[in-house]
Amino acid sequence: MGARELWALLAALRAGWCLLPQAGYLHPDEFFQSPEVMAGDILNLQVYYPWEFLSSSPCRTVVFPLMTSGITYWVIKSLQQLDICSSCINSYTLLVSPRLLFTIFSFILDYSVYRLAPSWEADRWKALVLLAGSYVTLVFYTRTFTNTLEGLLFALLMVLVSSRKPNSSLAEPTHSPLIGIVTTAGFFNRPTFLAFALMPLLYWAGFIVDSQRSIKTVINHFLKLVLCACFTAVVFITADTFYFTAMGLDNLYGIKNNSLFDVIGQLNEKIIVTPFNFLSYNLNPHNLALHGSHPRVTHFTVNGMMLFGILHVLAIGAGCKMLKQYICQLIRVKSCYHGSSGHLVHSKGKPTLLLFYFVPLAFLSLFSHQEPRFLIPLILPLVLFSTSQNRAMKWKYVIVIFNMLGALLFGCLHQGGLIPCLFHLEQLVHSPESSSHSRHYTLLFAHTYMPPRSLLNIKKRDTHIEVIDMAGSEEETLCQIVQQRANDFTCNDCHVFVVIPGTIRATITKCGVSFLNETLIFPHLSMEDPPHIPFLLSRNWRSQLGLYILQLGRNQQSLQISGKQGFSL
Repeated sequence: MGARELWALLAALRAGWCLLPQAGYLHPDEFFQSPEVMAGDILNLQVYYPWEFLSSSPCRTVVFPLMTSGITYWVIKSLQQLDICSSCINSYTLLVSPRLLFTIFSFILDYSVYRLAPSWEADRWKALVLLAGSYVTLVFYTRTFTNTLEGLLFALLMVLVSSRKPNSSLAEPTHSPLIGIVTTAGFFNRPTFLAFALMPLLYWAGFIVDSQRSIKTVINHFLKLVLCACFTAVVFITADTFYFTAMGLDNLYGIKNNSLFDVIGQLNEKIIVTPFNFLSYNLNPHNLALHGSHPRVTHFTVNGMMLFGILHVLAIGAGCKMLKQYICQLIRVKSCYHGSSGHLVHSKGKPTLLLFYFVPLAFLSLFSHQEPRFLIPLILPLVLFSTSQNRAMKWKYVIVIFNMLGALLFGCLHQGGLIPCLFHLEQLVHSPESSSHSRHYTLLFAHTYMPPRSLLNIKKRDTHIEVIDMAGSEEETLCQIVQQRANDFTCNDCHVFVVIPGTIRATITKCGVSFLNETLIFPHLSMEDPPHIPFLLSRNWRSQLGLYILQLGRNQQSLQISGKQGFSL
């Protein structure tokens, strides 16, 4: 199979796996930085609003959530209102529709590689195959992360600053306005975008200065960039200020009773610049510690390896070799001044691509909170570097095995039972029996990632469904809550479901309560409560890699296992 055919197959896999859908749950931010917020605002569903989107602490721009999840939810809402699709809004469409849009956007990466590869002496189709076959592309770039958008904007910026055409001739730098727009948009999406944009902007500025003989022309290019950047910033500030003051959570319903002049008055009272609030919060070490502190070398030693495997190792090796050559070069230059006849050493490879990779990595390493997803934008310069001079070819089998394991772990196993669990519960609470009777449901989640309530498809006006997220509560606290629910006889038709990973199934049996039914969803891997190795080697190994839905009983009702529902790979 040729490289073109292989890329087409991997591209189809990317789209098909999105529609399947992927069950792996990478991080709560994939839901709570976009889809969950828009589901509440546009579809009027019961959701959990993260603190970044509260009008009292606005730290995230609303522009990109509106342009992505907001648009997809508006489309399915319109289809349902027009009776084109009577049941368009359900847990599947709520999950897949924003992901599908991000999956379509992910092909911006492929376009960027196609455009940039000849300029960096990389094989175009080998680079595309390496990109499309990476589990980072298959999994992370099909999820609704702000880091995904950051990577796509970084790719666009690299294309815009590219100074050469495919035929290696110099191109006239005419993208100054677009560079200003993309850079500012990236900054409002995530202020860390400046770390990624630094080297492309310096590369572009150097090319502008070198290619223009007139100082007036140089000033003109920079002026266009600054003006477009300022205009873009005004658009984002206006949208965010309007949302958080007039349409924010605290005023979402009350504002409808106010006049237009009241709204304008509120807008004039406070201008909201979300990136500054973001930086103010994250530059405080105490705040970062609340989200987890890591050694400064975590990105270099752990996260880079976790995302890119051998490609990260090759980049480090090439970087060390190139650094050594430059040191030798400086020494020889110094010796030339003392009369030596030595020749300068010319380093092989692409030092600029290495700088595109390592400079953002170094800046992000200055912060104590370091997560792997922060590095996903670096896949583009790494792929281009790895396919220049065929560096990655002799490691192709290692790369294939690494990406298969990564796709299995993060696309299927990691917290992989929670989304199918929400699908199951959504069908349960909206079943005909539940609709015909005024049943009250309590859904208690413990030792799982934060459940996105939007996938339960519960309207804000519905009060018969209660969601309790106990996160990683201690055994005593968990048992106390479960016992309170089991002994609550004030509700005649109440149904309580406890969702826990199989690794703590034995713990909840110590609470002294009975269960009517249990459903096992497989697979589910919790790294916070990892499976016990001896149990994995026993006949009951599936329970260690599963997520249980336990229906709580009352009046000492005995446990009756009515059946098991399995979700296989």
